[in-house]
Amino acid sequence: MRDVESHQIFYRLVTLSLRVALVLGLFSAGWLVYHKLPRPDVNSAESPVRDTTLELVLRPSPEIGGVALDIAIELYPVDIVAVRHEYFIERRAGKRFDDFLNERMNGRTPVNVRLDRQGQTSVAVSPGNWWVHAVLSGAEDLEWRLPVSVSGLKQTVELTPHNAYTRTKSF
Repeated sequence: MRDVESHQIFYRLVTLSLRVALVLGLFSAGWLVYHKLPRPDVNSAESPVRDTTLELVLRPSPEIGGVALDIAIELYPVDIVAVRHEYFIERRAGKRFDDFLNERMNGRTPVNVRLDRQGQTSVAVSPGNWWVHAVLSGAEDLEWRLPVSVSGLKQTVELTPHNAYTRTKSF
């Protein structure tokens, strides 16, 4: 009888110790996962998302030579041409285009920059999908409507005749 009681006590102690070990194992696994999560930026009241430095470089072809490279560039968080097309195809009574565009941009604002004389500039933009709009006027006008997926700390976008949206001759 005494043997049975000691066996039950031993069984209960082993069971209790295994339960405690299971709880401690689950707790420590959760703790390790929690510590590997990204930490929010202490300077930011919102999210820990940092802006990306977007470097824009214009590389014209040698045939274009003699054209001023300090052109204006617009960065939109939406395809402005598609939004304009949508607005004018299906008119909205009492709604201005600017209001319609602001709705489509979901609180993000467009960015306007100008290239320097060497055809380069840098701008800080939030990560996400952006559209680069630019026009280079000369003997042959080049227009860019370039979708760019912005991510990371630094990214370079080259504007070349090969990735231009349209090429038109000026007369």
